[in-house]
Amino acid sequence: MKFIARNDPFICEHCGKQVKPIRYGGSYRNHCPFCLYSKHVDAKIPGDRANPCGGLMAPMGVTSRRTGEYVLAHRCEKCGFERLNRVAGDDNPDLLSKLAGEPVK
Repeated sequence: MKFIARNDPFICEHCGKQVKPIRYGGSYRNHCPFCLYSKHVDAKIPGDRANPCGGLMAPMGVTSRRTGEYVLAHRCEKCGFERLNRVAGDDNPDLLSKLAGEPVK
């Protein structure tokens, strides 16, 4: 398995905003920096875009890894799959703060 870094622009299916490639605070984009939603598109390899689910991944909370890196917890609204994604440098700081202060749902 080899990670496939993706940094493609997209239109967020949750908030409808145009999301540009990440410019700082990361090397790939896997969620919307405005509403923090992601999409369940990867299957076995991160970045493979081979998952048929395609459900929206709702942000549930923010936590940190042992390294001190902050990550978003996402849960697919369609199938319930959960995944951690790195916080990006241009993510909405107000939403991150709000999620960090709330218990994971």
